[in-house]
Amino acid sequence: MNPTGPMGLAALALYPLAGVALGGLYFVLVHRTARLHAAAGSAWRIIALYAVRFVLAITVFWAIAQQGAMPLLLTLAGFIVARMVVMRRMGAH
Repeated sequence: MNPTGPMGLAALALYPLAGVALGGLYFVLVHRTARLHAAAGSAWRIIALYAVRFVLAITVFWAIAQQGAMPLLLTLAGFIVARMVVMRRMGAH
């Protein structure tokens, strides 16, 4: 990927957005899993949520890592931003 051209910069701008989307979904699922634990929810449902989160994150990060280090780092930055937003909205400090 050549990030010096206008198309390269536009493409790079999409990676943080992908990270925010992935992180938003991932951390909402973490919240749901925690609520199920607290409510003594179904073990199968808890395990399924863990598996979905794991497979989703590994698959997306692996696919983006194939594009290079910069896309991976930008996606991770978006993922971390999503964590902060979800934690704040869910009431965690």
